[in-house]
Amino acid sequence: MTISLPDADWRVRPGLDGLLAALGAADGLARYVGGAVRDGLLGLPVNDLDIATSIAPRDVVDRLKKAGIKAVPTGIDHGTITAVLPDGPVEITTLRRDVSTDGRRATIAYTDNWREDAARRDFTINALYADPLTGAISDYFGGIADLEARRLRFIGDAAARMAGKESAEVEECSHAPALSAGSRRLAQRQERAGSVGDRLNRRGAQHQRPKTHRDPPDR
Repeated sequence: MTISLPDADWRVRPGLDGLLAALGAADGLARYVGGAVRDGLLGLPVNDLDIATSIAPRDVVDRLKKAGIKAVPTGIDHGTITAVLPDGPVEITTLRRDVSTDGRRATIAYTDNWREDAARRDFTINALYADPLTGAISDYFGGIADLEARRLRFIGDAAARMAGKESAEVEECSHAPALSAGSRRLAQRQERAGSVGDRLNRRGAQHQRPKTHRDPPDR
């Protein structure tokens, strides 16, 4: 079953088409990731937009400049560039993989492997990627099932993830209210429309359209 991100106003915000073109989204080089995908699937408002890309950070800067888009190297040493659009900033981060980690900090390297990047993230519901053009979801660790089950689940070894206990607890608390509210809405919709996949597929049918660093695990 193909799961698709539903159409929404945030997906057609001013300047986003030009940004996606500059990042080669049509060639599979960029995808939405994290909270925007999670909240979009839950029918919640999306305010912060993150894009993952297989393009190296400095090449991202070059592409944005050529497209006339302001690029701010907010975290270029960690792979993150901020694109400034008329409706607000978009963070673009190059795919990364862990070389080594102690739970709190990780030595990373850039990669072109989406699953390796997903494995760095904290919870399965934050490791969902969406093709910006088709809305097709890439789910490497069962995040869709966890959304449907209203479940917050770590990727990999939870004990290792909890080595940085305080930060993990803060992160879990920050997601719990949105997940709870979104899950209630999801449950109400499921009574009428079935599973997340069924609902989104129907909606989609209607609208076809090694350099290493010391870096914290993705959230």
